[in-house]
Amino acid sequence: MDFKHNENQIALYSETGDLLAEITFPYVDENTVDVNHTFVDASLRGQGIAGKLMQELVDELEKRGLKAVPTCSYAQGWFEKHGEYGYLVK
Repeated sequence: MDFKHNENQIALYSETGDLLAEITFPYVDENTVDVNHTFVDASLRGQGIAGKLMQELVDELEKRGLKAVPTCSYAQGWFEKHGEYGYLVK
């Protein structure tokens, strides 16, 4: 998967440029982001794409030295299931 990393979004696009999946995380302050939205197109559901987006997010948070406040229900559940990344949650 070739995820595109933007400052406050990680996304997956089709070859024609259509948005297929994304996670958004706007800044709350200079060190914290709000993980507020996760989307996976119906054509890709059931393939673990949302989990891959979360792993990309974790890598991005670590790289940029940021903490997350997960307000998206998927992100909340993912962080609960993956306690090893609890140090990234503010």
